[in-house]
Amino acid sequence: MKGKAIWRHARVSPRKARLVAAAVQGKQVPQALAELEFMGKRAGQLLSKVIRSATANATRDGSVHAGELYISKITADGGPSWKRWMAVPMGRATRVLKRTSHLAVELDVKRPAGKEESKARA
Repeated sequence: MKGKAIWRHARVSPRKARLVAAAVQGKQVPQALAELEFMGKRAGQLLSKVIRSATANATRDGSVHAGELYISKITADGGPSWKRWMAVPMGRATRVLKRTSHLAVELDVKRPAGKEESKARA
């Protein structure tokens, strides 16, 4: 694992964020950011921020270039829900849950298959 970033209590439901996360799982970082930019979903904007943060964490020491990274793991877990009330007819109220998410991204460097095998044999 080269880079990791977590955004807790993001104001998007986990179900909506998982749809967007599944679209960029396993892709190179520049390609994933380009797809998220033109996806047209709010969860795409939030996930692109988390991916940029993980990229900055991975490239901090200068040993890895952003173009070499790919998304090895991306999750959208449920966070705490905000409980609100909404007026309904006949003087009643109904509960509204405003859901939040914990967005986590892990980046890694994609190595050619030949180099991994040579290291394992040595």
